[in-house]
Amino acid sequence: MLGTIELGYLGPQGTFSEQAAVEFCAKNSLYKLQDFPSIPHVIRAVEKGEIKLGIVPVENSIEGTVNITLDMLVHEVNLFIQGEIILDINHCLLTRKGDVEIIRTIYSHPQALAQCRRFLYKNFPEASYLTTNSTAEAAQIIKKCASGSAAIGSRWAAEKYGLDVYYENVSDYEINQTRFLIIGKKEFSFNKPQKTSLCVALAKNKPGGLYEVLEEFAREQINLTKIESRPAKKELGNYLFFIDCLADLSGEHQHVLQRLKEKCKLVKVLGCYSTLKEANALGYQVK
Repeated sequence: MLGTIELGYLGPQGTFSEQAAVEFCAKNSLYKLQDFPSIPHVIRAVEKGEIKLGIVPVENSIEGTVNITLDMLVHEVNLFIQGEIILDINHCLLTRKGDVEIIRTIYSHPQALAQCRRFLYKNFPEASYLTTNSTAEAAQIIKKCASGSAAIGSRWAAEKYGLDVYYENVSDYEINQTRFLIIGKKEFSFNKPQKTSLCVALAKNKPGGLYEVLEEFAREQINLTKIESRPAKKELGNYLFFIDCLADLSGEHQHVLQRLKEKCKLVKVLGCYSTLKEANALGYQVK
């Protein structure tokens, strides 16, 4: 008999992470959603086996990488990317129902505040900006606050917590998207993996060292969709390189992975996965 698959997300209800989870699970009734207070809580819950899968933000089109996600996947846990989903983000300025006071305090997640920085400076230059663990937590806070408080969050959160949408589409740029990763404990083989995410460290800090690594992808005409450096958590100048490529390095192009291992002192594959949105694209079965 089939059971349920627990999928953890950054809560509480009303976050963009919950929206991504709901969209991801829309075609598979086996999934049961569970919220957690922070991204590290989601990742640790997967690592401990408390939930089967987690969905975590990794990249935003305005503010870039969600560093805590990548850092934990490389340095702290042994988990694998099972899939990804890209969500359109519509930030709204939310207030309590019927509140007509001048807005003096604005709450939200640091990423959301950063994505709306110019809007806030132009419209509320005298307001105080206070950070929260998530946009939905900000919505919860202003629900209980005195008049004159607002939150940046989703229309989804406004509906869940009975708030007014004071302004809509308040991001600084018209296109605002966040990429979410679905992570799990086991490394899965898919019928048609379309993408590989990996982390590499150069064998030596020398001129042309990174070029020699990237040359392996160019030789096979593999398209790179992302390359980014992050501190290796050692001395200054010591970096890791995160690479996303449109190829299956565990299958058809595994020879590329082998050549990378010969050139680098560290090669950690974070996942070979499909970019399809549907949850059943992962081929998960629970007995």
